[in-house]
Amino acid sequence: MTWKTTDYTGWGRVHSATGQLARPERTTALAALVKATPAPALGMRRSYGDACLNDGGRMIDMTRLDRVLDFDPQTGALHVEAGAQIGQLLKIFAPKGWLPPVMPGTGLATVGGAIAMDVHGKNHHGAGSFGVHVTEITLMTPNGPKVLTLKKNMTLFKATIGGLGQTGPIVSARLQMLRAKGDVMIVTERRVEGWDEFLALLDASEATYTVGWIDATARGDQLGRGILEEAETGAGRVPAAKRGKRIPVDAPGFALAPSVIRMFNAAYWRRVPDKGRTVVKPIDDFFFPLDKVHDWNRLYGKTGFHQFQCVVPIEAADALRAMLERIAGSGLASPLAVLKRMGAGRAGYMSFPMEGYTLAVDFPNRSAAARLIGELEAATVDAGGRIYLAKDALAGPETVRGMYPDFSVWSKAVKSADPHGHYITDLVRRLKLRAA
Repeated sequence: MTWKTTDYTGWGRVHSATGQLARPERTTALAALVKATPAPALGMRRSYGDACLNDGGRMIDMTRLDRVLDFDPQTGALHVEAGAQIGQLLKIFAPKGWLPPVMPGTGLATVGGAIAMDVHGKNHHGAGSFGVHVTEITLMTPNGPKVLTLKKNMTLFKATIGGLGQTGPIVSARLQMLRAKGDVMIVTERRVEGWDEFLALLDASEATYTVGWIDATARGDQLGRGILEEAETGAGRVPAAKRGKRIPVDAPGFALAPSVIRMFNAAYWRRVPDKGRTVVKPIDDFFFPLDKVHDWNRLYGKTGFHQFQCVVPIEAADALRAMLERIAGSGLASPLAVLKRMGAGRAGYMSFPMEGYTLAVDFPNRSAAARLIGELEAATVDAGGRIYLAKDALAGPETVRGMYPDFSVWSKAVKSADPHGHYITDLVRRLKLRAA
C-alpha cells in the first residue's frame, strides 16, 4: 500500500494539513496498514474544523471501503463498510422502503464519520442520534479486526460512538434502518414570525422530521423569524432533481456583505406564502439541500468559514435567544442558520446531543467572527450546554471538557484502546483531549 503526501483541509477550509494518506480498497489491505503503521481514519472530510486532519502525520482514507455487506429486506438490518456515504445508502434503500436511521445535513458523510461524530438529523427529537441505531461496530486494531457490541463491549462501544476516531479505524457497522412510506418527502412549510412562536411550534411538532431555518440577521420584534419545515416520507413521483451546480472559484468578499445577506434572508423568508404550503420534494432535496451546490464552501471566499453550533437545555432557551440577539447585532451571520428541537437520544460518552434546542450559524472567517464565536462558546458553558466538535475550529481545552460529563470515562477507555496515541488528530491535539 502506497502512502501519498497530500495537502487537505476540513470543510470550513480554515485549518489545513499536509501529510501522508493511504486509500485501502479491501479489509486485508487496511489490516496490513494498521498493523504496520497505525493511523487515524478519515472519510469525506465533511467535519468543518480540524477533526479530520493530522498535520505532519499519516491518515487512512476509508472512502474505497464502501460496500454493502448484507441487508435483510424484512427487518431493515444493514451491514455496511465504514466508507459508504449516507446519501448512497439513501439512494439504494429508499425505493425499497428503508432509510438510513439518521441523516445529517450532507449525504456525503460516511458511515464511519457518522459513528465517530454520532451525528444527528431532522428526526433527533424522535429517533435520537445515529449511534442509537448502531448494533455492532468492527474496529481494525494492530492485532486484526475487533467486533464490538453494546452488550459485550459496552465501554469501548460507547467510547467509539461520538469518540472522534480515537479508538481506531472503523471497518464496518451493523445498523437498524427505518421504514419509509416511499422515496419522496411531503413537506409542510410555514413562516414563523419570531423566536417565541418558533420554540412553541418546535415543541408542539409531531412530525417525523422537523427543522427550522432562522433569519439570523433579523432584530427587534422580528428576532428569530424563519421558516419551519415538517416532513414525512410518502409515495409518488416528482420531477428528477436538477443536476448540481459547481462553485468554480472562491467568492469575493462583497458577496457576504451584511446588506446583501439581509436582502437575501428577507426574500428567502417571503418565499413561503403567509398561509404556508405543502410541497412534494425529491427525498435527497429535503435531506441534503446543499449537496446540489458542489463546493459550496467556496462561497465564503479563500479564507474559509466557521460554523458555530451549540445545544442548550430546554430551560436555557432564554440564553439561546440572547446568543441569537448577539449574532443578529454583529452583522456577521450568513444565510445558513438552523434551529432544531433535540430529544434525549445519544449513544456515546462524547456524543453532542442533549434534550434542548440546537442553533447552528455559519460565519465567514474573520477576526471579528472568531471573537464572537468565543463569546458564544462562553455563553454556552454558562447555559449548561455544549458545542459540536464536528463543527468546531476555535475552542480551547478549558472550554470543552466541562461540557462533556463522561469525558473521564471516555478518556480512560481511549487510553486503553490506543495507549501509544496513534490515532490523535489535530482537533484532539488542539483541545488537549489526550496526552500526546
